[in-house]
This record gives sequence, structure tokens and C-alpha cells, in this order.
Amino acid sequence: MNELIRKVVYFILSIQEKALTMRLDKSLKGSYKNKTSKTIIAGSEHMTLTSETEKNKELVRKNVEDILKNCENNPYKLLEYVEAAGTKVLKLTLADKVLQTIGEEEGFISELFGFKALYLNLYTKSGFSFKSKPIFIVRDGNGTIDPLFLIHHFYKWYAMKMNLPGFDFRAQQNFKKYLKDINNKDLATLSLNDMLSLQEAINRDQEATAFCLELTQRTEGAKKVQKKMLDGGANI
Repeated sequence: MNELIRKVVYFILSIQEKALTMRLDKSLKGSYKNKTSKTIIAGSEHMTLTSETEKNKELVRKNVEDILKNCENNPYKLLEYVEAAGTKVLKLTLADKVLQTIGEEEGFISELFGFKALYLNLYTKSGFSFKSKPIFIVRDGNGTIDPLFLIHHFYKWYAMKMNLPGFDFRAQQNFKKYLKDINNKDLATLSLNDMLSLQEAINRDQEATAFCLELTQRTEGAKKVQKKMLDGGANI
């Protein structure tokens, strides 16, 4: 995937996420609490107490930047880091087809429940259970993994490890469902907790997307500066 295609993909994703966020904001009423934040909603106004969440978000960003430097943005070194941290990593030639059966996509997969979890556990030889642990499953048929793709998933995985909200099973399943169809009328049937946990899932994905876009821009900027220096340009 070249740089232009990457930019287009992440731009479209960000537009979809913003549209869904707007729909959610119009539907929320009541109160909601997760591990690191609390939202209180009264009528058309709401207050979110997120000091711990905001603190953890900054730590995630800083720590991921440091890890990427140490790993030289190498996707295989990032996967080694993931494994060392206790999360299972599988490299499968037909990862996309294996996961298509349960409506999941390759990359970082948060915990699953029910048939999806059982299927994944049996396939990965993780035992007979209707609950699966977070896992990385990537397609590696030709020996290469797209760095930007993996960084995006690594960022979300690290956010989960830092206890940021939005990675519970229901939130992630609703996120996947409504990202495919932001005009889905079933949105109105979600409970307050489901809508707000979905909002958190959107936030985590937006943060990962923004991080990757900024990383791409910095990398391209550095390449331009380097090219000018090699060309002997004085106006840098």
C-alpha cells in the first residue's frame, strides 16, 4: 500500500468516525461510568470527568512513540514486543479468510465471547472456551507486513493495555457494525452504556488513526528535507 492510498484510507475512516460521533451525541441521555472516566448527561448538556483517561491517553502516545523508536518502526519487532508483553501473535497466510468466518479482521483482536471466541480458541489451539483473550493475527504470506497498518493496531493494543475504555466486547462489536453502516437505524435501540462505550471505541480508533497520519506526515517531511540536503539545496 503506497503513501497516497494510506492517506485516503485513513481519511475516509476518520470521516466515518466523525459522522458516527455526531449521531451518538444527538442520542445520549443519562449517565455512564467506565474504568477511567464518568459521563453525566442531563437534557442536552453533559459533563465528562476524564482526568485519568486523558492522562493515560498522553502516556499511550508518548510510550508508543518511544517504543517505535526503539523498534525502528519495524513491524516484526513490534510483534515481538507484543508477545513479550503476554499477548499471543499468530502469522497466518490465510488470516483474512480465517477471520472472515466470524466477522473479524486481521490485526489486533480484543477479547471475544460466544461462538466467535470458541471458534478463535479452537483454531488457535487456545482451549475450549466461550471467551478468548486479546490476540494479534496477521497475514504474512509474502514475508512482509505493512508498517503503518501494524502501527495502527499496535497503538490500539497498547491503549487497551493502559486500561483506556472502549475495548470491551460489546463496544468493539458495535463499533465494527456501525462503522460499516453509520446510518443503521438500530443505533437508537442501544442502551446508554452501549452508546457511550461505543463512543469510547470510536475515540480509541480515532486516536490511533491520528497518530498514524501524523507519523506519515513527519516521515514524509523528513524525507523532503533529506532530499533537499542531498540535492545541495540551500533553502531548507
